[in-house]
Amino acid sequence: MKKTEQTRINNQIRAREVRVIDSTEADKEPAVMDTREAIALAMEKGLDLIEISPNANPPIVKIMDYGKFSYDQKKKASEQKKKAHVTETKSIQVKIGTGDDMLAMKAKKASEWLKEGHRIKVELYLVGRSKYSEKEFKQERLDRILKLITENYKIAQPLIKSPKGMMVILEKDRAKKQGEKEATK
Repeated sequence: MKKTEQTRINNQIRAREVRVIDSTEADKEPAVMDTREAIALAMEKGLDLIEISPNANPPIVKIMDYGKFSYDQKKKASEQKKKAHVTETKSIQVKIGTGDDMLAMKAKKASEWLKEGHRIKVELYLVGRSKYSEKEFKQERLDRILKLITENYKIAQPLIKSPKGMMVILEKDRAKKQGEKEATK
């Protein structure tokens, strides 16, 4: 189980001296004072003393309502989570005898995924005798689908053997896109 770091408030603050920021007086310079005095000042105003930066010397604390502080922290975390983009590795399987229309459909889907920023694992699924065919023949079969992908891509992991046959991993090529933008300027 992971221990979460708790924000210390009021009597939980262990430092002897603290640098106090008063949220009610925004233009006032932070003052260094004894922790007990700072807690008394916060209680006098009906607010809490919250440790903002425990690693500073002396630690920085703020006089404000703890409920408002925790709400703001949750809101910031939520905004960061929204901005984070998670990339997945999507997979496409192609057999040696896959027809051109099916390859076009799979290439279209791969182009969409690349446009969204995902990585694509293109697997050439080999069964029976096709496992023992020449590498050039297998490479040519895999290149058929790669030529149909319309989005700019780069090969993140070159052609390797996989348990099911052969595979290559593609990802969006941002350098080509930037190069095109610079050429149009």
